[in-house]
Amino acid sequence: MSVYTLIDSAQLSGFLQDYALGELVKFEGISAGIENTNYFVDTTNGRYVLTIFEHHTADELGYFLNIMAFMAEHAIPTAHPKADREGQYLKTLAGKPAALVERLSGKTLEQPGLVHCKVMAESLAKFHLAGADFGYYRANDRDLNWAKKTVAQIQDLMTPDDQELIKSELAFQQTIDWAHLPQSVIHADLFTDNALFDGEKLSGIIDLYYACHGACLYDLAVMVNDWCRQPNHELDMQKLTVALNAYQMVRPLTEAEHQAWFAALRMAALRFWLSRLKDKLIPREGEITMIKDPDVFKTLLKWHRAQQLNLA
Repeated sequence: MSVYTLIDSAQLSGFLQDYALGELVKFEGISAGIENTNYFVDTTNGRYVLTIFEHHTADELGYFLNIMAFMAEHAIPTAHPKADREGQYLKTLAGKPAALVERLSGKTLEQPGLVHCKVMAESLAKFHLAGADFGYYRANDRDLNWAKKTVAQIQDLMTPDDQELIKSELAFQQTIDWAHLPQSVIHADLFTDNALFDGEKLSGIIDLYYACHGACLYDLAVMVNDWCRQPNHELDMQKLTVALNAYQMVRPLTEAEHQAWFAALRMAALRFWLSRLKDKLIPREGEITMIKDPDVFKTLLKWHRAQQLNLA
């Protein structure tokens, strides 16, 4: 959500003419995140978030926007896309695909507490149950094949130690059969900055632009790797226990999922280590950009590997 595409008031006012959302009052760029361009937009009718998509195709975006609408309509708190006067969610702005969504109340959490972890895990389980009835399919584009391609791109820029660790982890992940674990729509990026809370109440799950069909267990691992992570980048076992218990009160894990739990934690850490490492080693230009620290998930991956070894 860095600002890569700059727009002016005239462009945005023209864009808003296709909507019944009032006249432009003000707008400002959002610096959090790294993938798309986002702006807060205030009109005479309300407050919205404008996303200008930097990488996705129109077909992919239809999937994402439909998921957001589907979840909002199935009692999962998500930002419902705003349709234009012709009923379309997806538009074009500055020559790129763009969409407006409702701006939800609440704020993101830097240090979620036990109750936040419980509520988020419960909501993720409900998200997975609802997603089983979603009628569209999109493959995970951040899977093991993506990991291999990413490594090939940055291999020569990595340290020898990092090369060895990633090579070992890829070999391990190659042995895991993800296809036979329970599948649904997954968020695939449910970090603390992708959920809004009013106090201890979840007011919204946001940024579903990595959503896809995948293993529910992997999605849970992505969530706990961020929500339950301590400042030293190891997991807080109390928060982890609360989150896992809360999730399973809604959707109990299968025996196969229990067996694959450490693999899921490791795959989730690997995915975000690699994406952040690529952004650091091959940065993209933007007006307001944020490159997140890849060592967070490198440290967490090494910790997960040690924990699994200790339990073997």
